Amino acid sequence: MSSDTTLPNTHPDNCGGCTSCDPNAVTTQRLGVKLDGYDFVVALAGNPNTGKTTVFNTLTGLKQHTGNWPGKTVARAEGAFACRGKRYKLVDLPGTYSLLSASVDEEVARDFVLFGKPDCTVVVTDATALQRNLNLAYQVMEITPKVVVCVNLMDEAKRKGITVDIPALQELLGVPVVATAARRNQGIDKLVLAVAGVIDGSIQCEPKLPPTPPKLQKVIDEILPMVKRMVPGLPSPRWVAYRLIEGDHRIRQALLSGELAGLYPVRLPVAGVVNQPVADGVSDLASEQGEVAHV
Repeated sequence: MSSDTTLPNTHPDNCGGCTSCDPNAVTTQRLGVKLDGYDFVVALAGNPNTGKTTVFNTLTGLKQHTGNWPGKTVARAEGAFACRGKRYKLVDLPGTYSLLSASVDEEVARDFVLFGKPDCTVVVTDATALQRNLNLAYQVMEITPKVVVCVNLMDEAKRKGITVDIPALQELLGVPVVATAARRNQGIDKLVLAVAGVIDGSIQCEPKLPPTPPKLQKVIDEILPMVKRMVPGLPSPRWVAYRLIEGDHRIRQALLSGELAGLYPVRLPVAGVVNQPVADGVSDLASEQGEVAHV
């Protein structure tokens, strides 16, 4: 199969989703390993056995660039697709149940979402096991608001008599939710449109995250102002606070060394001026929160 092919249109004539009857329909090109000159980076996350690899292959074609993550034995797959004149590099993250860095796979996925700063992260879920899969979605949304939830295996759900209320789920999560059956190429173009909309800002993401557990509220209230002071532009200060409480050494070092501040600088009204954390802020957090970070 060529790595530069157009996805076939599988919509029935009266479905409202094909090019002939929907002016918003798109044509997605599989670009395989043609990764040069991409405009945006999209991360693909998800639990194992959600059809994530099928989503990846459907978007990019069967030819991908494969290798290992730097310094790891975890496989890394990259591909590309194009839509409406824009080229997207798609990075397939290891299948994980969480981003708590309890395993190498989780550490790789977490680090790419946080430090790699993809323009959008797609979380692939299993329509027949949403409750279990949404745990990862919430964790990704704690790190970045630029998320699209892909409810895959809708054909399996239908076969099992399971109905998923996509609009209600989207309202519950506060981010775009797209139903797909990737192996049948259903919903893929809508997924691409959602990704493009999140990236260009035409679709606003306002993740509705669970409240802080009451037992953690006091310590979160103590740590959060310090994190915000050190990295004012960080979109996920509460998540960083959680990780400090859990004793996440990688996140602690990234905060104290200024690595996070370098990734998320704040541009002040004066053109070209970037607000970086000062040494005093680093010293304050190191001295005041040393014990908390090792709970």
